[in-house]
Amino acid sequence: MKLQKIEFKNKEKNYSIYIGEKILKILPSKLKLLCPGANKIALIFDKNIPNKFKKTLINKVKKYELTIINFDANEKTKSIKSVSSILNKLLSNNFHRSDIIIGIGGGITGDLSGFVASIFKRGINYVSIPTTLLAQVDAAVGGKTGVNSPHGKNLIGTFSQPKFVISDTYFLKSLKRKEMVSGYAEILKHAIIKDTKFFNWLKSNTKFILSKKAKNLIYAIKKSCKIKLHVVNKDVNEKNLRMILNFGHTFAHAIEVKNNYSKSFTHGEAVLAGMILATKLSIVKKTCSKKTLEDILNIYKENNLDYTYKKYNNFRQILNLVPFLKNDKKNNDEKINFILLKRIGQTTKPNNYKITLTSFKKDIKKITQY
Repeated sequence: MKLQKIEFKNKEKNYSIYIGEKILKILPSKLKLLCPGANKIALIFDKNIPNKFKKTLINKVKKYELTIINFDANEKTKSIKSVSSILNKLLSNNFHRSDIIIGIGGGITGDLSGFVASIFKRGINYVSIPTTLLAQVDAAVGGKTGVNSPHGKNLIGTFSQPKFVISDTYFLKSLKRKEMVSGYAEILKHAIIKDTKFFNWLKSNTKFILSKKAKNLIYAIKKSCKIKLHVVNKDVNEKNLRMILNFGHTFAHAIEVKNNYSKSFTHGEAVLAGMILATKLSIVKKTCSKKTLEDILNIYKENNLDYTYKKYNNFRQILNLVPFLKNDKKNNDEKINFILLKRIGQTTKPNNYKITLTSFKKDIKKITQY
């Protein structure tokens, strides 16, 4: 499959996402075209990136004055403290707004480096090179940046679009299955909320995505990005429609914070658990049928993904999430703002299901019956 290109078009900003295998060769020409005044580049590398990839990237931009920043990417270091450290390095090296920051890594690195770029001198050129499946289908698409707080995940951030994104599937070859599962969660979510045909395609192709078959991967990434961009284009700053992209995430973020962002349970695994809980709540609230839940569960079971939600089948485990559900960023009052499912391909509208804590606690017993 040849180089694929998707365009984000908005009245405020346009940019392209390039998808393919071994496509880093386009980086120098895109930088020259889109950032003609740049003399310096800060490369913010996730420490987990294999050295061979780092060397390849450094070689592509060797004509610039380089600042190399190795970031120990995890949910705990995705913080204001890390942001401050990077900002000080940029200021010490006299970076200008016409220069470039390139974030290379997973979603955490992308969120943090994009946030740094958005606030450094009120905005410096930013390029995203996501190196995990999760980042390629989610974090690098849509312009959300941010860091965590002790009060919750991604509560400090901005909306800021990159100059361009390069999603090279060659990076994915070094990923473990757990990391592929984490990215797959967002692919499945996009299908569930917006595209029945894509969902049906995933029924027979999930195994090929998880085993890193290039053709299937590139198609799934492109399709997933298109769905997300379709939604984002209509609501860049997440005032309404864009909230549907958080299907399953209200529970997922609570699970992550409750587990203190433990590496033993990834963001994507939390999303997989969260989507099942959200679908069960949808049945309780009579917005979708048991058949819809069964269709989703079948994909989980056939691809050994059911371990993600089994821990959250009892009353006590779900009840323990309540204190963290209250801090979800979609909430705008004392109620929990859930995105529920109507059927495969369609969610409820944002703000239609704002549930009080008292009511939700009563719903938990019903959720555990499914």
